[in-house]
Amino acid sequence: MTHAIVARQAGGPEVLELSPIDRPVPGPGQLLIKVAAVGVNFIDTYKRGGVYKVDYPFIPGSEASGTVEETGDGVTGFSAGDRVATAEGVACYAGYALVDADKALPVPAGVDDFTAAALPLQGITAHYLINSTFEVKAGQTVLLHAGAGGVGLLLIQLLKAKGARVITTVSTDEKEALAREAGADHVLRYEGFGAKVRELTNGEGVHVVYDGVGKDTFDDSLAALRVRGTLVLFGAASGPVPAVDPQRLNSGGSLYLTRPTIVHYLRDAKERRWRSDELFAAVADGSLKVRIGAKYDLADAASAHTDLEHRRTTGKVLLVP
Repeated sequence: MTHAIVARQAGGPEVLELSPIDRPVPGPGQLLIKVAAVGVNFIDTYKRGGVYKVDYPFIPGSEASGTVEETGDGVTGFSAGDRVATAEGVACYAGYALVDADKALPVPAGVDDFTAAALPLQGITAHYLINSTFEVKAGQTVLLHAGAGGVGLLLIQLLKAKGARVITTVSTDEKEALAREAGADHVLRYEGFGAKVRELTNGEGVHVVYDGVGKDTFDDSLAALRVRGTLVLFGAASGPVPAVDPQRLNSGGSLYLTRPTIVHYLRDAKERRWRSDELFAAVADGSLKVRIGAKYDLADAASAHTDLEHRRTTGKVLLVP
């Protein structure tokens, strides 16, 4: 037996309960990992709350780090004792979890278990957003929302490494300090940010907006774009965006709107390792800093979800079994 956080129905954080479960058994091509730490992400709250449909009872969690305990038939390249992480696990809010071997990421020496759990989902998200969804070039100007969040702090650093000018939004003085420490050129509050971005760009607007907030920022995000600019809507922390009339993209300056998701940017093992190897290498050499804002005991998953949804957190939120 082991234990896991189980939601038996859709609802608020209160539906998350610590429950005993049978220890998983790895099938062909799978690894059983003893979980060291679990990343808490907004997608977990969407699934728990019913925004994304799942089957109940449901164990959240797709991101974790840990040590391989057993390997299933046909597994090559991994053995018991190896340290791994994943952004594509299932039921990771638990003491033990199963990971498909082809979706396991080797953790290099010098990267601790907490950092290894904090990096995969948000790091790979940041990587595909600026390298694949909209490939940022040196000298371009970028607007990024929630600059002190887990994805935001990584994005700022990676964007600056590319030579971009970074404008970001935050909600508090504390979060502004974190965004500036990460390298942001300009830090704004959310109110009236569209007009302020126009001022900072001499009326032209930015080349791209990375918006993980959604409903509350969408309109001004469109307004902040230059002609032929791109709005990358990659999350909905404030709620889903209402239906959009494509004519708005025309009138705004022949704009582009895209709604990416990580699964479409991890199409095969080569792409998966390209992204993860670059990120882990940057962490190992010290050029990319991963901020862990809070750690909660696994049993306190409901508190972690509450704090995340109320934007009380900065950096990465982890659960520790």
